[in-house]
Amino acid sequence: MQPNDVHAAWLPPEAFRAIGSRRTLVCGEGTLVDTVRAEVARACARYGGSVDRPPPRPASADRPAAGASYDLVLALVPAALLPVAAAAVDVGYRRRHGSGALGEEGFLLARHAEVTVVLAEAPAGLLYGLFHLVRLGESAFGLTRPTELHRPATRLRMLDHWDNVDVHPVMGQVERGYAGRSIFWRDGARRADLTRVGPYGRLLAACGVNAIAVNNVNVHATEARLLTDRLGDVAAIADLLRPYGVRVHLSVSFAAPVTLGGLPTADPLDDGVRAWWAEATRQVYETIPDFGGYLVKADSEGQPGPFGYGRSHADGANVLADALAPFGGVVRWRAFVYNHRQDWRDRSTDRARAAYDHFTPLDGRFRDNVILQVKHGPIDFQPREPVSPVLAAMPDTRLAVEFQVTQEYTGQQRHVCYLAPWWSEVLGYAPWGDDGPTVADVAAGGGLVGVSNVGDDPFWTGHPLAQANLYAFGRLAWDPRLDPVAVLDEWIGLTFAGSAPDASGIVRRTLHGIMDDSWRTYERYTAPLGVGFMVRPGDHYGPDVDGYEYSPWGTYHFADRDGVGVDRTRASGTGFTGQYPQPWRDVYESVERCPDELLLFFHHVPYGHRLHSGSTVIQHIYDTHFAGVEQVTAMRRRWEQLAGVVDAGLHARVRERLDEQVRCAEEWRDQVNAYFFRKSGVPDARGRRIP
Repeated sequence: MQPNDVHAAWLPPEAFRAIGSRRTLVCGEGTLVDTVRAEVARACARYGGSVDRPPPRPASADRPAAGASYDLVLALVPAALLPVAAAAVDVGYRRRHGSGALGEEGFLLARHAEVTVVLAEAPAGLLYGLFHLVRLGESAFGLTRPTELHRPATRLRMLDHWDNVDVHPVMGQVERGYAGRSIFWRDGARRADLTRVGPYGRLLAACGVNAIAVNNVNVHATEARLLTDRLGDVAAIADLLRPYGVRVHLSVSFAAPVTLGGLPTADPLDDGVRAWWAEATRQVYETIPDFGGYLVKADSEGQPGPFGYGRSHADGANVLADALAPFGGVVRWRAFVYNHRQDWRDRSTDRARAAYDHFTPLDGRFRDNVILQVKHGPIDFQPREPVSPVLAAMPDTRLAVEFQVTQEYTGQQRHVCYLAPWWSEVLGYAPWGDDGPTVADVAAGGGLVGVSNVGDDPFWTGHPLAQANLYAFGRLAWDPRLDPVAVLDEWIGLTFAGSAPDASGIVRRTLHGIMDDSWRTYERYTAPLGVGFMVRPGDHYGPDVDGYEYSPWGTYHFADRDGVGVDRTRASGTGFTGQYPQPWRDVYESVERCPDELLLFFHHVPYGHRLHSGSTVIQHIYDTHFAGVEQVTAMRRRWEQLAGVVDAGLHARVRERLDEQVRCAEEWRDQVNAYFFRKSGVPDARGRRIP
């Protein structure tokens, strides 16, 4: 299935051994069922099993059981013919749950009379059930296994590709992409060779992702034409992803009626504009019947939007929603709207406040098929931010939570930084207190969206270990309650399934030792205590403590001789803490109660301020930056234990990336520590050398 020069990621042939060595019956019809049958047949050809279709149903029979003996049955219900064991599972399931309990994507896994049975009510559920069996391996065929009912927590589990059709003069073929060029586009055109697109869809289905946007949210002139005269390029990609249940979405420009349609205006309340969007959308669905919808970035960082016509974001989103509604499509409207020409002298302006201030007055004014897509933090994917208060402030609007898988600010896939523990914290955050709904509950209505980290690199993600972030995003989007360490263990077990049996233990131990705490390790040697940024402007890689301090982008730390941090309190600062409901409004307001890891995000404090940990702020900065480098050095030593155990090419790539991570971590340590030593004049209590 994989092109020969591309890493198999979490679907190596060995992962299918348990399925491929059994006798299997696949019951059902449709494109996705054909995919299931083809996957099983390929595994059986390799490992000696067999796969059958059910025999034709007798005209007078009322769902009789098939007579042959099978180890595994994958069936749509109600099926025409089932073996006795599978028929018993089906009857028992329908007696307990009735029809419709599994929905379009759910599945039931059960063992009965030494047969493993997967039942689904729709083809997508059967596909996801198959890949669940792949994850379980031999344990799916154990003598005893409790019945499992699996349904995704969110309907939309999506990746946004920031891929450009034209090569952008600054951002290149993929904006903020760290894994090579686009797998879809090349030098202004659709790639002639799309052989990686199908395997990519297969990887996505295997972790639970069901949708992608194929172009950048910053829609440039060539990308805008994908909506009209270049729609065939999008259709070609959709054709390759369809067998794995992955629907295509398109980023569109709000100004398209002007730039593409020749209209004098893009005013969303203009009848001509509404008619233009309706006709353009009709043509999209005529070409791609299962098209998912539009993604829009408007009035943000130079992108056009409804503000130019004195209209609201609800007005702008609704005109697209009305065009999509007859076809079941959605418009995802990003809440990433703020003043990017801020006067750094004006401390009353706060970028963190912007999304809340712009959008919460519009709650309840969006159409039902509008999804407001909200970054999980109020700034921009920093290594540590509080959860965006918008997620607790719009109960009458569908909200999606946006994560950044591609690691723009967390090492750019040159550093090991397993992000799932952080995402899990965000999803489990309860804005109204421990007994209230969580962010995952809020996202259930709109979905989870990640900025993709895939390119045409042989390892898909540049850093082979960054594959774990893509896998974990899909798994947490399917079930936010999963333990991120257990998800990592799944990824390790699948990805390194071909390792020698006696080596599997050392592979697991080594990778957990490197990756489990790698996000917090990255946090330790970069910007401290939630203050954010301190990165080099432009490429956002490596330290530059004052790089953004006097810029118009609104990303400041306000370090001076006396202290550091941003006062966002109601009492004396920007008032941002007031955007949160209780109890967090008062927790964040209080310098005594604010969590250490977010202290400098919410407060400007003296260097001698004592944290809950017992350390002073300045000593915490010194200690964590020294510790972070030591931890990265230990990662590199651990990885060397796998030389000769894992694939040589993969080992070499990770070793090269770890060398760079050590170098960069040392630079972060030295620049940050030197900066704050010179600001504060306070020496390291441990007497370590600071440049």
